[in-house]
Amino acid sequence: MAKRTETAGRLDDAARAGWLYYVAGRTQDEIASAMGISRQSAQRLVSLAVAERLIKVRLDHPIAECLELGEALKRKFGLVHVDIVPSDPGSTSTTIGIAEAGAAEIERWLKKSEPIVLAVGTGRTLKAAIDQLPAMECPQHRILSLTGNIGPDGSAAYYNVIFSMADAVKARHYPMPLPVLVSSTEERDLLHRQSLVQSTLQLGREADVAFVGIGELGADAPLCLDGFLDPEEMARLMEEGAAGEICGWMFDSNGRLLDGSINERVASVPLPPRETTTVIGLAKGKRKYAALLAALRGRMINGVITDEATARDLLSA
Repeated sequence: MAKRTETAGRLDDAARAGWLYYVAGRTQDEIASAMGISRQSAQRLVSLAVAERLIKVRLDHPIAECLELGEALKRKFGLVHVDIVPSDPGSTSTTIGIAEAGAAEIERWLKKSEPIVLAVGTGRTLKAAIDQLPAMECPQHRILSLTGNIGPDGSAAYYNVIFSMADAVKARHYPMPLPVLVSSTEERDLLHRQSLVQSTLQLGREADVAFVGIGELGADAPLCLDGFLDPEEMARLMEEGAAGEICGWMFDSNGRLLDGSINERVASVPLPPRETTTVIGLAKGKRKYAALLAALRGRMINGVITDEATARDLLSA
């Protein structure tokens, strides 16, 4: 690791303290404990972050360690985009930090003057990121949902973000007017032949960038909690080798889509081709680690937004 100058090191520390205080919501005593410094030092670092204008709505200073971890992840997994945020040792949240970073990256794409197609998945992390977006006027862009917006009971899926995103950025939007899962392959093929669905499927193939959540598996996984799968079905999928899911698509520990099984019933848009599309996965934490590692190994995604601790675990795999 490159040696930091005293000034750069202090700004790194100030940026870290500022992030913990303003983004993670830690008290100065908690910051002092997390960074191994006195409360007075923590207070001074937070003040320095403000004085140096490092703190706006989002962190505005690249922390050297985060940048180095990002470059290492790029090399290891052949990624086109990496954003590493500081870790908060005292937090159990799976969205804090990466939601803000995800919002910043989505905003960067939406600020492009030339028209783009931006695809979004679903889930708690993406919803948290979309909630961070400022109001924008983006009539030149098209936004589409990679997943259906109908829940298992026929109601609107709560974590489908296409409508709230389109409302925030005033762009043309294309929902997937289907359930996440259907009863059979035949039903999916029939639904996919509908002209409205065909246009969404075509947009998915043309997407310039896609932002997706990485779903972990288990009885308390989102697919079970949201009623799409029961625990017995989930256990059976894991016995078949499933390690994670993106937009309902199940994959094994090497990032290969499972043959047959549930994937024959997934009505989601296939993930855009990674050769032509930047597909960014947002995930962090121990619960997401196995699924995220598998997605990276199989190049199901070619971009990632995660935190320091998860990045280190990925690099040691």
